[in-house]
Parts: sequence; C-alpha cells; structure tokens
Amino acid sequence: MISEGSMDGRTGISRRKVLSGGAGLAAASALGGMPRAKAAAPVLPQLTVAVIGDGRTGVWASLRAGVGGSNLEQELGTKIVWQPGFTASLPVMEAIKAGSVDFTFATATAVVNAVPARVPIVPLAAYPLPADEVDFLVQANSSIKTAADLKGKKIAHQNGTTGTYSLIKYLETAGLGLSDVAAVSLSGADAFTAFAQGSIDGWIHWQPATALALTKLGGKARLLSDVKTYDYAFYVARSEVAVKYPQLFARFVKIIREAQAYIFAHPAESVALWASQGGFPPNGTEQAVYEKLVRDARLSESTAVALKPIHEAAAASTQDLADNFHALGALPNKVDVRSFLLGTQFDAAKKAVALQLGA
Repeated sequence: MISEGSMDGRTGISRRKVLSGGAGLAAASALGGMPRAKAAAPVLPQLTVAVIGDGRTGVWASLRAGVGGSNLEQELGTKIVWQPGFTASLPVMEAIKAGSVDFTFATATAVVNAVPARVPIVPLAAYPLPADEVDFLVQANSSIKTAADLKGKKIAHQNGTTGTYSLIKYLETAGLGLSDVAAVSLSGADAFTAFAQGSIDGWIHWQPATALALTKLGGKARLLSDVKTYDYAFYVARSEVAVKYPQLFARFVKIIREAQAYIFAHPAESVALWASQGGFPPNGTEQAVYEKLVRDARLSESTAVALKPIHEAAAASTQDLADNFHALGALPNKVDVRSFLLGTQFDAAKKAVALQLGA
C-alpha cells in the first residue's frame, strides 16, 4: 500500500498531491459558485446514466443531492435518468450495447471486454485507480503470509474485474498463475458470506466492501501486504449519443472531476450527505469507515480528481491487462485495446474533453 506521501509508480501522483489538487479544484470549480455556460444546441432530451451498486455513495450520490449547490440537469441541459441494478461496470457494457445506458464509469476490465464484443462506446477520460483500492483478506488463523502461500488455496474474486487483475499480478510476484490456486468467482456479497463461514481461504475485492468486511469480521480476518491495484478507470459514453453531443459529455466529465474535488475538500460533509441519502445509518460504523476511505483516497472514484483525456499511459496499462487476460484464456482472442483507445475516430469527443479539462 502507498503512504500519504509516497508515489504511485504508474502515474507519479502522490496521494498528498491528489488531495491538495482536489481541494484546489474544488475552490475554483463551479461547485464553489462559479457559473458555467448554458448547454448549447442541439439538446439531448434525456441521458441515462448507469448506477453501479446502490448509488447512495460516491460522486453519483453527491451530484444527485446537489453537492455544493449544483444542479446537474440544469448544468447539462438535459433530463438525467439514473439506471440502477449493476453490480460492476462489466454488466453495464451489455446495457450500452442494448441502447439502454448512455454514460457510465468503467474499469479497464470492462473496456477490454467491450472492445471485442463491439460494444459501441466512446472512451472520454481516464484516471488511475488508487494503488491500494484492492484488499486481500485471509482468515486470521491462516498460514497464508505471502503470495507463495496461496498455492492450492481456495480464493474468491469477482471474475473479469479489477480484483481479478490484482490477483493475477499478486500471484506473479511468487511466480504463480491463476491456475495454481482454486479460484472461484463470487460477487462481493457472496464472497463475504463464504469468507465469514470459513468456506474459502481468501478473498480479493475492492473498497468499500473489504474495509466494511474487516470491521464486521473483527479479529476473524487480516490483510495480506503488498497487494496493489494496477488498472485504470474510464468514463465512457454510448457512441450514438457521444458523436452527436460531444460537448455535453465533455462538460459531464468536468463536473465529475469537480464533484470529486469537492468531496476531498469536504470529507465529513460529503459522507454525512451520503448517510442522509440512505447510503448507511448516520453516525455509525459505516459512516466512519467511509469517511476514512475518503480521507485516505481509497475509493474507486477517489483519484478521479486526476481525470484526463485518454492518453498513452492509460492505453498501455489497459493493453497489459488485455494481454494478461488473453494469456489466461479469459479473452479468447488478442485484443488491440491500445489502438482502440487512441483511435482517431474519437477525436471530436477527445478535443471537447481536453478543452473542458484544460489538457
């Protein structure tokens, strides 16, 4: 895990810089009171946004509640429809292909699967996930101390996700592969139940699920050290609407970055807001856990203050993930995701995003 002042080797961004940069963005953003330009014609009558999880915490919850006095629909000039029911960003890709979702957060794993499936997405912006967003839980009395001790052990992960990629990379440090462990694919909720019952030896997953699990399990679980998160996250739009309304999506990306900056600058207020929206009981253990995760920049959206137009580092990292998944058989064919992400067919949207983000 990286400390507050240490550097993330992928990006050269320290957590302290991210936090201070977020506070600065918040101070200068429209969420702090500066007006934005009105939405220009043509106007999209309705924009459907995928809600991953319950949508009662994080950037979506803050924007829906009007964080900092903002009004998302007014700022974008369109009606927002929040589409719930997704456990991760990978299932959202099918919804985009079906035309029922227009905009979403997406991990690199979702993008890698979307490209060969010809899901019509336009990648708008990317940022590196927090290097310590993923945790690896093992039973407190387990003999597992390092990656080498995982050989033959029953390990839960949610297949094809950030957790899978972190598991692959962690096993590599001991010269092991996914075939060297008894890997089982379980959702976060199912994995917690299996772990609590002692039917699995370990569980790798992301925040806030693992931090909350540790709190609930007390002394029954402990964490393995040196487990890292390697991939990028993206914001993508359905191509049919992105091509017609590039300026709208560019503004949306900027608003997301500003909202995350506001959350950084006001952690206690933001987490209390999520509690008031039904994310968790107010003034309880969950609220304390969430506030710590916000302050420590460990939630998946925490590093969204570093949102940039699609760039080479994001493309190269995602290509490495695709190559690993292909080697494991998780992708039947090799995927040239780098060329897709850097493709000139997205230039209009990229230019609009770059203008909005000042990149």
